[in-house]
Amino acid sequence: MKLRHKLHRLTLRRSMASLILNSTFLILVIFLLGEAKGEKMIKLPKPKTKGEISLEEAVNRRSSVRNYSPKPLNLAQLSQLLWAAGGKRFDATTEASRTIPSAGALYPLEIFVLVGEVEDLDKGLYQYHYKDHSLKLLKEEDLREELSRSAWGQDFLAQAPVDLIVAAEPSRTTNVYGERGKRYIQIEVGHLGQNVYLQAEALGLSTCAIGAFDDEGVARVLGLKKGLIPLYILPLGYRK
Repeated sequence: MKLRHKLHRLTLRRSMASLILNSTFLILVIFLLGEAKGEKMIKLPKPKTKGEISLEEAVNRRSSVRNYSPKPLNLAQLSQLLWAAGGKRFDATTEASRTIPSAGALYPLEIFVLVGEVEDLDKGLYQYHYKDHSLKLLKEEDLREELSRSAWGQDFLAQAPVDLIVAAEPSRTTNVYGERGKRYIQIEVGHLGQNVYLQAEALGLSTCAIGAFDDEGVARVLGLKKGLIPLYILPLGYRK
């Protein structure tokens, strides 16, 4: 009986060791495949849950700004803003545990970042990955001028150090809720926008929610895949 028990424990240990080895190998393969495709992932600094001002102060200060200083943002500020826009809560236990609510926890929104002036980060187009709080480099070029032209000449989009562009894949929600799902998506992007406004104020930064732009033009600038629709542009920076 004791021998059988020892053999069982030995077999279990070997199985666990094999599982860990296989998992490590799989992660390595995924990483190497990403490298082979030229994918560049940037891990963002851990966001904070305590700031310099109260929520009430941020609500009271909130305003829309259309004139930005060329002063660069730092990576910690960008990290904080993206986390507020749709990152995982620190106590996350499910896919629903994020910083904004979503009907049915379906989360149809995707966040893209046009970086012009951020310390320790190359200019370019990035996509935010909330699961591991990182940025994926999509294009290594400054596209802020092109975005500004697609937004009917709103030149402060080219002036701001960073532009967030929020796009939606409506089918994620409408496949469950039908036409009503379109309304839920609009509500959700409002949640995201207000979070960005308040987080920007807490960091001493400013933003302005922009909905006036040519959808097809913005989609071309970002190279959006079929099914993704741009909804919102949020420039970010220090007010001039």
